[in-house]
Amino acid sequence: MDETKIQSFLIVFSIIAFALALTMIFLFAIFQKRKNKLLLERQEAENRFKEEIIETQIEIREETLRNISWELHDNIGQLLTLAKIQLGQVEENNNNVSEAEQTLTQCLTELRSLSKLINPNTFRSLSLVNALKMEMERFNRMKYLETKLTFNEESFELDTKVEIIIFRMLQEFFANTMKHSKASKLEVNVTYEGDTLVIMAIDNGIGFNAQSGDFEGIGLMNIKSRAKIIKAEALITSQLGKGTEFFLKYKNQKDEAYRSSSG
Repeated sequence: MDETKIQSFLIVFSIIAFALALTMIFLFAIFQKRKNKLLLERQEAENRFKEEIIETQIEIREETLRNISWELHDNIGQLLTLAKIQLGQVEENNNNVSEAEQTLTQCLTELRSLSKLINPNTFRSLSLVNALKMEMERFNRMKYLETKLTFNEESFELDTKVEIIIFRMLQEFFANTMKHSKASKLEVNVTYEGDTLVIMAIDNGIGFNAQSGDFEGIGLMNIKSRAKIIKAEALITSQLGKGTEFFLKYKNQKDEAYRSSSG
């Protein structure tokens, strides 16, 4: 191969190598740009999730305070009134001292139970199912409702913030059942299916016209908005005279935004 051909080959090779280098740089720049865009979108999604969680926590605190007020006034307040009446009748009947003591003991038990269930730190030591057990046992003790909880043994760990939101959603449904539905029975089924949590809560109350979509008047509007935040499917169905059903389906999130927000 003569010198001219060698020089031509080197020139062509250099041009091809330069073109390949430019192409690689261009492709790398596109890749880096897309990567940065995805990272930015993920960060924005994480920030939105955190903001929505904070807003939801504020709403939950307000609703929790309203429910505590209702519990203290309508239920624990009644127990204290009964104890006062019993103590006022001590002179007529000494047995009233023992009855008043039992009433006050029950009152303290319910206050401790209520205090534990409104504390977010409860979920660091209790699972969702165990928290529901405590809540429904309390309903039975106070004779609010006849309750039944069923669940399968299989389970998976939920993000604590998500777990709290799901529990508060159920508490909202329970509060509606006790305040508005005139129900005597409440059944809850919790099922873990692979990476999906399915919950069904049913009461036997008077129901309402679900076709109207008027959930706000009976305190159920927030359930759907909270389900949206944690990307869960929530459905409330009811018929007049046939009770109300609450269905929740949540697929355990593997997304980094959810995991990192629990820190």
